[in-house]
Amino acid sequence: MNYLDTMFSYEGKTVAITGGGGAIAGAMSEAFLKAGARVALWGHRLESVEAAKQRLLGLPGLEGAASRILTVVVDANSEEAVRNALELTDTGLGGPQVLVNAAGGNKGKSSFVEIDVPLFEDILKLNLIAGLVVPTKVTAAYWIERGIKGNIINMASMSSYIPLSGVWAYGAAKAAVINLTMACAKEFAPAGIRVNGIAPGFFIGKQNKALLIDEKTNELTQRGRDVMAHTPFGRFGDVSEIAGVSLFLASDQAAGFVTGVTVPVDGGYLVNNI
Repeated sequence: MNYLDTMFSYEGKTVAITGGGGAIAGAMSEAFLKAGARVALWGHRLESVEAAKQRLLGLPGLEGAASRILTVVVDANSEEAVRNALELTDTGLGGPQVLVNAAGGNKGKSSFVEIDVPLFEDILKLNLIAGLVVPTKVTAAYWIERGIKGNIINMASMSSYIPLSGVWAYGAAKAAVINLTMACAKEFAPAGIRVNGIAPGFFIGKQNKALLIDEKTNELTQRGRDVMAHTPFGRFGDVSEIAGVSLFLASDQAAGFVTGVTVPVDGGYLVNNI
């Protein structure tokens, strides 16, 4: 093996990705597969993860990768369901050494005094309970029981650092993601488990497209223009630009002493000034 293969090969490793039908999860899946990993796409809806699998198999270099991709239907809010997903993954691909918590998203926008409290709770559950707490709890217990030095990547957000107007529950949950990434990194370090995060800037996806681009005119909305004005690179990110940091953080050779950090991939959004 050459030097880069030694640093970034995932041959023989299994990666489980929650929210496996999403755009960012898809880019991360592609990166891990091309680096030799087996990938389990965990998702709430079978049609979503199956569509993601077919998209991956249509990519150059992955046409013969069907045996390395497993789709698993799982409610990530349920500890029992996540345990079952781990068992299915273990049987189908081998137990995972990497967990990517990519489930999440937002629903709606309002002023604070108009918050729909039940919806607020749903968004918290999606991004924090399903998006981090339950999969992390169950998978870390699985690793500790078996003596596996696993690796977790959580998905934070620009709103983890700077609140975005009108998306109160999403921002609160994503701020908590960074907090729990740090806390879990310390908790699991004695077991050799690393926990890190990625904070994407603005990437166009199913969840935010309507907020950023007017569906009728295909022009930027006011929110989209504000994002562009705040991003020094002056563009949205491409999901492929998540790949490198994913492979770095999950590599024990490249990042074996890195834990508890969240890496912004944001085109300079967080360093913008006037």
